[in-house]
Amino acid sequence: MKLHELAPAVGSTKEAKRIGRGHGSGNGKTAGKGHKGQKARAGHGMRPGFEGGQMPLQRRVPKRGFNNIFAQEVIAINVAALEVFEDGATVDAAALVEKGIIKKADKAIKVLGNGKLTKKLTVNLNAFSAAATEKINAVGGKAEVI
Repeated sequence: MKLHELAPAVGSTKEAKRIGRGHGSGNGKTAGKGHKGQKARAGHGMRPGFEGGQMPLQRRVPKRGFNNIFAQEVIAINVAALEVFEDGATVDAAALVEKGIIKKADKAIKVLGNGKLTKKLTVNLNAFSAAATEKINAVGGKAEVI
């Protein structure tokens, strides 16, 4: 098979219906638009969510909760995730991205105390829970807030 021989499966594609192109197009008198109404007119177009003047769903459903626009987003990782680093390593946001523990270092990172840590690490991140600081210090490491 060559690149120019590629084609979609038979019956999987259809020609677009060309509306309003005369009697010879096979769409008849009303050109496939039915009789009168908003959709039969030229330039018709309704915004997404329009329900013909009925109160739209997004306005019928009550608002719930509160969204704090000043909230700081924080990425939480556990002490157990730091076990992938070598003994004596320095852990920062770039190192976490490199190891694949987090995808991007664009938010604050907080270390939580779930799991075990057996390696002596110097951890330079934005925040630590009390349990995480205790576990990092217990194995001889350092938890430094940047």
